[in-house]
Amino acid sequence: MRYLFSPAGERALAQLMRQRALLAFDFDGTLAPIVARPDDALVPIAIQRRLTELARLRPIAVVTGRSVADARPRLGFEPSYLIGNHGAEGLAWRHDDAALDALRERLAEAGPALRAAGVQLEDKGLSLALHYRLARDRAQAQQLIAELLERLPPELASFGGKCVVNVVLSAAPDKGVAVETLLHHSGCETLLFVGDDVNDEAVFERAKPHWLTVRIGPEPQGSQAMFFLASHAEMAALLEKMQQALISPSPPPEP
Repeated sequence: MRYLFSPAGERALAQLMRQRALLAFDFDGTLAPIVARPDDALVPIAIQRRLTELARLRPIAVVTGRSVADARPRLGFEPSYLIGNHGAEGLAWRHDDAALDALRERLAEAGPALRAAGVQLEDKGLSLALHYRLARDRAQAQQLIAELLERLPPELASFGGKCVVNVVLSAAPDKGVAVETLLHHSGCETLLFVGDDVNDEAVFERAKPHWLTVRIGPEPQGSQAMFFLASHAEMAALLEKMQQALISPSPPPEP
């Protein structure tokens, strides 16, 4: 994995922007900085403005672990596509919520223990999230979560993230399925995807050679992304480069 703002990365970005590309982004840690309380997350004004301009030139998708209703008012611009619940919300698929409902009941009974451990349960409809960023003892909080999610039925799957454990329906589309579906519906030739967490790896692993995938974070070990940016602070610069490439496109390199 190479740094995006390197000669190789700059060439790859310029080549992608000369094509009809779907521009897709994760929300938390990508468009919006990670914050202590998930309810406080917002896309910064400078990034909102650049996305608004880009949305006039190319279709933009936001593919987030949040629910659509939660994410939409936090964006500050109107994307062409908004997919929630790690890829499950916004795509047409049949699902059976019985296993998720049973887990809801179990977690509701464990509510006092979760609150005492500093764990916040977030119900997103098609998935559940157990946040422990504010726990005084994160190891203890993680142990409690692990005990409550022990022996999940095959209809459910869990995966970690940045101070969170998510539970989804096993049959639900992931972010990789979501972006491939959106790419087909958009009629675009290729795709840019930028993300920062475990659930974004579903896109990185599925990426075609002509896509451009970027993970936010200091060269995370084991990621399948093609390129990385050091932190969320570099997102504004990336969006500016993309906008400039569309306004004043450079000629393709001579063979």
